[in-house]
Amino acid sequence: MNKHADAILLVEDNPDDAELTKLALARHGLDGRVIHVSDGMQALDYLYRRDNFSDRAGGNPILVLLDLKMPLLDGIGVLREIKGSESLRTIPVVVLTSSTEPTDLQRAYDAGTNAYIAKPTEFAQFLSAMKHVCEFWVNINQPSPQSSGSRNSGFGQLS
Repeated sequence: MNKHADAILLVEDNPDDAELTKLALARHGLDGRVIHVSDGMQALDYLYRRDNFSDRAGGNPILVLLDLKMPLLDGIGVLREIKGSESLRTIPVVVLTSSTEPTDLQRAYDAGTNAYIAKPTEFAQFLSAMKHVCEFWVNINQPSPQSSGSRNSGFGQLS
């Protein structure tokens, strides 16, 4: 499978949170599709095919999982860039953050997030949340025809 075809872009600066998210996605057969970057600038480089990603294959990711509090460019900045871009605006963006601050929530929705998830602190709850996120955004949601072209679910068995 081409890792960049129907990729899920994980934008997370905390290595432990990134590994936890990748583990949760792996439990649903999506580990081979996760592209992890650790800051907002790398996310935009990936999306715009710049610098280290200038020769990446495939279309836009089918989903962006975006942390808010990151170095160089925070999640709100990334979100504004994605939703303000003609070529990126149809990509679903799910904010996945530890923040439950009402101001962060409001800023994320004002910037155009498709969903906002406060990371559960219990592992079982986190796995459940990721199961639902993936079930909806990878299997149920019908992406814009402008988003990526082909669609290849490959989502594992949900229990």
